[in-house]
Amino acid sequence: MEKKSLKGWLYLVPAFLFLGVFMVYPLIDVFIYAVEEDFNFVTQTYTDVGFGNFEHIFEDPYFLQALKNTLILVLITVPLSTGIALVISLGLSSIKWLRKLFQTVYFLPYVTNTLAVGLVFMILFKPTEYTDGMVNLLINAFGGQTVDFIEGPYWAKMFVLCFYTIWIVMPFKILILTGSLASVNQTYYDAAKIDGTSKSRVFRKITLPMISPMVSYLVITGFIGAFKAYSDSVALFGVNLNAAGMNTMVGYVYDMLYGNSGGYPSYASAAAVVLFFIVLAITGINLMVSRKHVHY
Repeated sequence: MEKKSLKGWLYLVPAFLFLGVFMVYPLIDVFIYAVEEDFNFVTQTYTDVGFGNFEHIFEDPYFLQALKNTLILVLITVPLSTGIALVISLGLSSIKWLRKLFQTVYFLPYVTNTLAVGLVFMILFKPTEYTDGMVNLLINAFGGQTVDFIEGPYWAKMFVLCFYTIWIVMPFKILILTGSLASVNQTYYDAAKIDGTSKSRVFRKITLPMISPMVSYLVITGFIGAFKAYSDSVALFGVNLNAAGMNTMVGYVYDMLYGNSGGYPSYASAAAVVLFFIVLAITGINLMVSRKHVHY
C-alpha cells in the first residue's frame, strides 16, 4: 500500500512543480513587490516596506475609474449573460427542428476572434463621416438623436462594453446549460406531467434544482472572468483606455507595467493584490450561497 501511495505522489510531482513555478512563486513575488515602497526597477532597490503602494493606487483617479468600470461590468454582465443564456438554452432544449443549426449560430461568437468582434461592434455603434452606424440609424428611425457609443458619453460607452461582453461570454454559457438540461432525468418530467404540474412549477422545482451546479459554476467563473476583462475594452476603445475613461483593473495593472505610465511594478502589484482579494471574497460568497441553494 505504501509503494502505491509513493508511486501516486511521484506522478503528482510534475504537476506540483508546474504549479509552484508558474503560480505559487509569481503570486508570492507579487505580494512582495506590493509592499516594497519606491521600488526602482533598474537597480532593484526600494526604500521601505509598508502599504504606501496601496495608498498611492487608491489616490490615483485612473485606478478608481478602473475599479468602478470593472465593478459595473461585473454586476451587469454576469447576471444578465447567465439569465439570457438560460432562457436561450431552455428554448433550444424545447425544439427539435434545426436545433443543431441554432446551437452552431449561438456558438459562433465564442470561436470568433475578440478583436474582430470588437471591430464589428465599432462599425455598428460608431458614427463616421459616411454613416452614423446601424444602431444610430435605428435610433433615428424611432425619432431619437444620434449617440456616439465609442467616443461619446460614459453611459453610452459602458452600454456598448456590457453588450459586447455579454455577446462574447454567452455562447459558452449556452453550450454548458444546453448540455446540463439534456442530462436531466426525463422520469422527473414524466411524473410531473402525470400530476398536471404547471411549466413554471416544473422549472422551479425540477429543472432549476437539477442544473443548479452548472448555474453556480457559470456564475462563479463569470465573476472571475469579468474581473479579468481587458481585451474587450481594447477591442472597442483602443489601447489608450485611460483617456477613454474605460480602463479596467487588469488594464490598469498592464499600464503600470508596460503602458505609457509603465515601469512601476510595485503599483501594478498592489493593484493586482487588490483584485486578487476582491475576486477571492466574491468567490467565497458565491460558494457559501451555493451550499444552501445548489443541489448535487
